[in-house]
Formats: sequence, C-alpha cells, structure tokens
Amino acid sequence: MKRLALRTGVRWKISIAIAAVGALIAVALSLVVHNAARVSMIENAREVQLERLLGAQRFYEATSMQKGGPKFGAKLNDPTIPPSLREEVRKNRRATHVEQGADGVPEVWAAVPLAGGDVLSLHTRFADRSATIMDDLDRALIIGSVSVVFGGCALGVLIGGQLSRRLRKAAAAAGRVAQGQTDVRVREAVGGVVRDETDELARAVDALTDALNERIEAERRVTADIAHELRTPVTGLLTAAELLPPGRPTELVRDRAQAMRTLVEDVLEVARLDSASERAELQELPLGEFVSRRIALLDPDVTVRVIHESWVSTDPRRLERILGNLLGNAAKHGSTPVEVSVEGRVVRVRDHGPGFPEELLRDGPSRFRTGSVDRAGHGHGLGLTIAAGQARVLGARLTFRNAAPSGAAEGTGGAIAVLWLPEHAPTVTGSFPVLRMADQRQPSD
Repeated sequence: MKRLALRTGVRWKISIAIAAVGALIAVALSLVVHNAARVSMIENAREVQLERLLGAQRFYEATSMQKGGPKFGAKLNDPTIPPSLREEVRKNRRATHVEQGADGVPEVWAAVPLAGGDVLSLHTRFADRSATIMDDLDRALIIGSVSVVFGGCALGVLIGGQLSRRLRKAAAAAGRVAQGQTDVRVREAVGGVVRDETDELARAVDALTDALNERIEAERRVTADIAHELRTPVTGLLTAAELLPPGRPTELVRDRAQAMRTLVEDVLEVARLDSASERAELQELPLGEFVSRRIALLDPDVTVRVIHESWVSTDPRRLERILGNLLGNAAKHGSTPVEVSVEGRVVRVRDHGPGFPEELLRDGPSRFRTGSVDRAGHGHGLGLTIAAGQARVLGARLTFRNAAPSGAAEGTGGAIAVLWLPEHAPTVTGSFPVLRMADQRQPSD
C-alpha cells in the first residue's frame, strides 16, 4: 500500500515549527515563573505569620497577669497544630508550617514555645490578596503564552512566506528554462537582498543551464557541419545516378540518393530552427481558404472542413511546411481517413491509426527518436520536430494527443495534432513587416 503523502508548503512548516518551539518555551517559562512566585509569596507569608505571632507573644507575656488569653488570633496549646510543627516546638524552636487546605488554598501555621511547656500558635489562611495576585499572574502567563504562540505563527508565516516566494520564483524560472527559454536566469528571477541557500540553488541551476546550452550548441554545430559537408557528395551522387542506364537498379539508387538528400536538408533545417535565427515573413491571409487550397495540392484524398473562417497574420511558406509534415506523418504512421478541420485560428489534423507513442505525448517531438514502428526503418523523427520548430517561429503552439483514451484497443482512436496560431503576429521576434494582400500579387497554386 502506498503511504499517504501530505503536501504542505515551507511557509506552514516553518510557522508550525516556530509556534511549537514558542509554545514549549512559553509553557516552561510560565511554570518556572508560577512556581517561583508561589514559593516567594509563601515564604513571605511564613515571615509575616511569624512576625504576627511574635507580636502576639510579646503582648501575651506583657499582660500575663491580667485575665484573658492570647490576642490577635493566637491560640494557646491548640490541639490542631500539625504534628511536624509540634515536633519543632518541642525542640524549643520557632517554626512555621504551610499545608494545602481542603479548598486548595494554602493554610499558614506559626508556633513558638512558652515558659512552662505551653505552645502559642497562629493559624490563618493564605491571604486573599496573595491568592488574587497569583490568579492575576497565572492569567498574565496564559495570555503571554498564547501571544507568543500567535506571534511565532505570524513570524513563521512572514519568514516562511519570503522563503516560499523565492523558491516559487526559482521553480517558475527553472520551468521556463525547461520549456526552452535558455536566456532566463534563475538568480535574477529570485532577486532580493537576503543571501541564503536559495541563491546557491539558483546559481547551481544557472550553471547547469549554461553547461546544457553549451552542450546543445556544440551538438547543433556538429550536426549542421556534418549535414553541410554531406550536401556536396549527396548532390554529386544524385547527378551520377541520373547518368545511369534505365532499369530497376537505377531506380533504387535514385530513390536512396533522394532519401539521403531529403534527410540532409531536414537536418540542416532543424539546425537552423535550433539556432533561433529564423524569422517569419508575415502575410495576412484567410486561414480556412489557404489550408483548403494547400492540402488539395498536397493530398487530394484528405478531407478538409472549415468550421469558422478567420484571417491570420502568418508566414504561408512555413505554415505549408507544417501542414505537409503533419500530413506526411499521418500518411506514414496513421491510417485513413485523414481529416483536417479549421476553426478560427486553430487547425486540427487527425488520422485513424494507432496514435502517437507515449514518449512523444510526454516529452514532445525529438530528432532521431521515433516510435516502435519507426525503429524498423520508417523515419527519423524529424518531421514533427521540424513542424514544432516552424510553429515556434510563427509564434504558434503545436500540441499532440490521441483520440482514444489510454488503454483502448489499437486503431479505435487515432492521432490528433493541433496547431494554435497566435492572435497577434510575432513581430517582436524580428519578423519582417506584415504584407497586406492588397499590396502583393495573389500567389498562384
């Protein structure tokens, strides 16, 4: 069985910890102060009781020849004297005694020995004023303890909130880096004057990002250089294949040489897209009409349905490249019928094959990473990678999903690629100015 995982924020963890420590300290100090005050007041009551008894003793001895007994509440030979106090008096000592009363209020005794073996004693309850002072002290200690706990919670929320905000900023910046925004600096996103472990984490993430960027750039340069060097021999190979005599072997050589040339061009295109140097040449065009005309040329068997027409500002060459790659992927790895729908700025391409592999749905398209069918030699994983890269140049978003739920029978759903064109043209990326349709000739199909 899985253990129950409780997800709590750093803010509340710190608040609870500070509140718990504050509560323990407050309770301990309250107990110490309460006991010290109680002991001090009882000792003071002992001294007061003894002084009152000594005063009563002097008065009794001075008036011993007169009629009447002790005054001021003192008693002579009181039979209720506690045994421990009586024992001290027998040793000819002045003594006091405190015991807990039946109602919880302390009772104070004092006794002194007299001539002839008599015992003069004084018995009173703990002063009401002293009891009131202790009650007030206890109340103040309780209020102070509660204030410390709430103050600790507030302090924990303040400190934890600041740390939590810094960590959330770092996580958000790291997430943007993971999405491809390699120019984001986590340390700058965290900001702040305080220097703590969050800054060390941010610097480590920035260093990791720089190292990955350098590695990716090195791989991109190597790939582009290799593809560029292959263009000349591949072109020569195609030219030589044209000179071969007609026949089946010649057709096979030409097909393989053309496939190699296509692969080299695709790798170069991926390298250009990765370098972020591509810029879109924008035009305003009716999306539904454009998609219908281009797909009719690319594959007449594909059904196109325009649900809602919309004018968009985009690069028609790059948009056609995206549509061609999506249709090519559907034709190669999916099943008929292939359907295309246009609704506003959204274009959907759906086939009825086995769907996209889980790795692509989870991580997105990647070069030279294909599904199980492709591993038999049916593709290099560049088509969807190029489509996603061209979509980024257009400022669009290309998503992938399967029509059938996970675990459904194969062939029951199909793959769906959705292109979301932006509402505003990506001119901030350095694109060329928008060309109005009225300012240019209508391109021929």
